[in-house]
Amino acid sequence: MKKTDFFDRLVAFSESFLTRRKQKSLRAKMKQQKRHPVVDWIYAILWAACVVLVINQYLFQAYRIPSGSMEKTLLVGDMIFVDKLSYGPELLPGVLKTPGVSKPERGKIIIFENPSYLSRGPLYTIFQQMLYMVTFTLVDIDREPTGEPRVHYLIKRAIGVGGDTIHVVNGEVYIKPRGSSEFMSEKSLMQGLGLAVKTQRLVSQSEYAEITNVGIASAYSELNLAFPASLGTPSVQSANKDAFHYDMSRVTTLRDADPSEARNAQIALRYENGWYIADSRVFPMGDNRDNSRDARYFGPVAEKKVLGHALFIYFPFSRMGSIR
Repeated sequence: MKKTDFFDRLVAFSESFLTRRKQKSLRAKMKQQKRHPVVDWIYAILWAACVVLVINQYLFQAYRIPSGSMEKTLLVGDMIFVDKLSYGPELLPGVLKTPGVSKPERGKIIIFENPSYLSRGPLYTIFQQMLYMVTFTLVDIDREPTGEPRVHYLIKRAIGVGGDTIHVVNGEVYIKPRGSSEFMSEKSLMQGLGLAVKTQRLVSQSEYAEITNVGIASAYSELNLAFPASLGTPSVQSANKDAFHYDMSRVTTLRDADPSEARNAQIALRYENGWYIADSRVFPMGDNRDNSRDARYFGPVAEKKVLGHALFIYFPFSRMGSIR
């Protein structure tokens, strides 16, 4: 075959290919022109939602603070970005977490799966998140039978890490790190490590005697015993000030009355001895210590359930900035 024949065929092939490509492009444009503008908007919204879903799943998740458990570090309504790449994203929601470049560290504000959340499967989660975004957060199908939104993710600060023992006394946290023989206060440990201390307390130490008495009174009521007059008449409302301490008082009283009851004995032992944090687990707690349902209630969280750490607030603009 002559050289000129080869180039002639190459030119012919290129012209044919470019012609077909141009014709395909023109047909697509004509088809688009025939579409209703509303359909174009729907396509654009769906495409944008898909892109955001991918970014949320693998890189950075946008998260809105739903409660006051992290005040005053994070306020209700703050919108933040969470770094999901560092700890390794999940391939699908709740399915096979990939290795990350780092692990959750003490003092980091982390986002993790709510231990009490019952997943309906990754496909349901993807559909729910897609619908939530394309309706501009107006439609959320992931709700309780009562109509309340189900809490899928929690955001707290990692107070304890693998090897720690955590003990809570009158709402104050004490930590015995790996290799140490003594407990030290959370504040002194954090300050010694150069970490932020932003704990907010709403209950004063003088109120704990009343909370203790409410717990004892509740135990006496369960045992059908008369509450000792020497302890006065505790206000039931005091139990709400520190539900953890109230339950500690109630359960230890029940245990002392009947040590053979295994469940109360086990719970009371945990209250008295605290938690040992196994390797590959963290102990997250809210900065607003007296208004946070955290690891004191559901225990240490596996690192594989930690999805990322808080980076910065992007809205409202008046609070924009990095998070510590």
